[in-house]
Amino acid sequence: MLALAAASAIDRGKSGKESSAGWYVTVYYTAVETHHDEDPVPVTGCLVLDCERGDDNLGRYPEGFVKAVEDEGTGRIVSGRHAGRYLNWSHDTGFWLDNAPRDSHGRPLEPFVSAAADPNVLSAGRELRITGCGTAEDGTAIDAGVCDRLRSASWRIMDEFTPGLGGDRHIDVYLGEETGPDFTSDPMYSSLHNATLELGKP
Repeated sequence: MLALAAASAIDRGKSGKESSAGWYVTVYYTAVETHHDEDPVPVTGCLVLDCERGDDNLGRYPEGFVKAVEDEGTGRIVSGRHAGRYLNWSHDTGFWLDNAPRDSHGRPLEPFVSAAADPNVLSAGRELRITGCGTAEDGTAIDAGVCDRLRSASWRIMDEFTPGLGGDRHIDVYLGEETGPDFTSDPMYSSLHNATLELGKP
């Protein structure tokens, strides 16, 4: 994903929080094996988190599920000997098995809390809220229910982008588990263009 180049406006209120416009907001989620029915493919990687680019057999899973884990970073396994565990992926580690969905630093992901950004733009621990949803890529309004859900959350920067996927005004926010097949077509899987954020103190 590429960040949207947009003009920004910053207004610092009495609380010290900043209102900052012109942001590109994307979302990520935990894939769930149940919602994928493609042919299974073998996955190799690490049996534990403290490992890099392992070659252990992690099982066979639907191809679409594996692709979603690689795209989103995490997926819940529901079948086979690893049922109930998570297949996670990061740029540095590759695939690994775990007992929780985690970010690239190994911290558990929190739905509607965890967010990622370029560390040179927003540092780890920075708190923020989405106060304006902007528009979809084609200029249409964001679904009202989706906007309300994203605006009601209090986000915290806990992770950073895979190299090359960040940008000056781009954040990625974590939704939790996908709720059905073809989740990337669900209104909840939306990208906000020209969104407005309320940024807490650094």
